[in-house]
Amino acid sequence: MSSITEPAAQVSLDAIPDGIVLADQGGQVTSMNVAARKMLRVEDGVGKHVADVVALQDQAGNDWFSTVDPYAGPRLRSGIPEQSWFLADGTELLLTVRILREDKQGQTRGVALCLRTSRARARLDRERSDLVATVAHELRSPLTGVKGFVATLLTKWDRLNDDQKKLMLTTVNSDADRLTRLIAELLDVARIDTGRLSLYPRPLDFVPAVERVLDSVRAGTGREIALDAADGLPTIYVDPDKFVQVVPNLVENAVRHGEGVVRLTATPLGADDPFPGVLMHVDDEGDGISPEIRNRVFTKFWKHGIRGGSGLGMYIVHGLVTAHGGHVEIADAPSGGARITVAWPEDDRRAE
Repeated sequence: MSSITEPAAQVSLDAIPDGIVLADQGGQVTSMNVAARKMLRVEDGVGKHVADVVALQDQAGNDWFSTVDPYAGPRLRSGIPEQSWFLADGTELLLTVRILREDKQGQTRGVALCLRTSRARARLDRERSDLVATVAHELRSPLTGVKGFVATLLTKWDRLNDDQKKLMLTTVNSDADRLTRLIAELLDVARIDTGRLSLYPRPLDFVPAVERVLDSVRAGTGREIALDAADGLPTIYVDPDKFVQVVPNLVENAVRHGEGVVRLTATPLGADDPFPGVLMHVDDEGDGISPEIRNRVFTKFWKHGIRGGSGLGMYIVHGLVTAHGGHVEIADAPSGGARITVAWPEDDRRAE
């Protein structure tokens, strides 16, 4: 394998963020980029044997080249999948090897090595740990209530009057509903993450659908929720079940983070908008959301202030609206609080 000597080619190689090491059929390093030199902590490995340049070990102290030797082994082997190896000081690097051959079963004519730090994997591990911790916390809270009240009912049934029993059973039922909602949210998150979200859209009259949702939300809160919809709104093309998820999430979020009236307004999307449909605003009278953190609102387990839900609502809202081909954004409400704006399409705008 010839060395990369052209300045332009080396500049391109140095522009790659991952570490790249190229070696010829004899194992001599012909090229390596800046990232590889930094990761392996060598000034220049060109001309040296790849075993000396890539001086990595596993946790048992076995060196990389003697353990996997990309030049040996069956001729059908085309590479070595990503593996974890360590520098002498314990720094972890992730190494992938591509074996270059004249043909599928020919002699090795060179190897290409790709090095990455383990920071991305560590970040993913932290995110998974945070997910497990958050889910465990959210599940434990209602389960604790259910367990406590059921235990009380079992041990003190004869000493409790009917009103006390009804209160405890009502609380248990409420906690069970909360668990059911959380599990449904987690399933929606998984479907959004994996692109397996199923939608069954059809034309929907906006105002009657929203009024039914708001009547349900009003029944569970003492706050005033006002609806101001323009005349002549077009139908929107949505999955009714998903629409009923989005609107309560937005309104309940406004209730949690504001003190006054929650206002929902709707107007037709105009000719200057990217598509025809309905523009919906949900305004609260809280402290608002500063521009610096607005992009984080639609991430998983984002919570703001002392009143929090599961932290999944706005992530699901964004995923469901986007899946319909609409869009959602955050701005300042005229009242000074936060305004969540959702554009619902009039026709089918789902991605193919």
